[in-house]
Amino acid sequence: MPRVLLTGFEPFGDEAGNPSWDAVRLLEGARIAGHRVATRCLAVEFGRSLRQLRAAIRETTPALVVCVGQAGGRAQLSLERIGINVDDARIPDNAGRQPIDAPVVEGGPDAYFSTLPLKAMLHALRAAGIPAEVSQTAGTYVCNHVLYGLMHALRRQRRVRGGFIHVPFSPAQAAAHPGAPSLPIATVAEGLRVALSAALTTTDDLRLAAGATH
Repeated sequence: MPRVLLTGFEPFGDEAGNPSWDAVRLLEGARIAGHRVATRCLAVEFGRSLRQLRAAIRETTPALVVCVGQAGGRAQLSLERIGINVDDARIPDNAGRQPIDAPVVEGGPDAYFSTLPLKAMLHALRAAGIPAEVSQTAGTYVCNHVLYGLMHALRRQRRVRGGFIHVPFSPAQAAAHPGAPSLPIATVAEGLRVALSAALTTTDDLRLAAGATH
């Protein structure tokens, strides 16, 4: 059975958990659209996270790769459109590294676009009652590092689609951040299942307005 590689992240900053991994691990071994899901937890570290991701791709030989990360403050599942070739860390990573204005890949292109059918995924998520958006920035921390590094790794594997999804705080996290939006882990996991199904069953993406004015 062909496989999907789905990754989340370990906790970082002052958080005790990370909703990306909490949701992703619920889908380990799931069968979606004729594919079996394999999951991995990545370190919140520049460099090491990409080594782990490349190793996971070699181990699983997936037909689809979706990386998932935490975006505290966002209220929806954010389907990331683009990863840029810059690391500019507001806070140190879990190894204490804090690159500033450094390339993810020396000499690499300025950016890579996700190859996921983002609009079809957006439509499926909203139809399922799960809040979702297309995001125009994955930041400049480890999540963007992984998105850019993923697409660089897949640049010669035209048959393997890849991309990144940001998820909100869990309710437990939001309790420590008054006013911050959140989604239950079970809702995020179901959203990932819906998004993966759409990605695996869509050949030509939908033409659907989902841009941003700022």
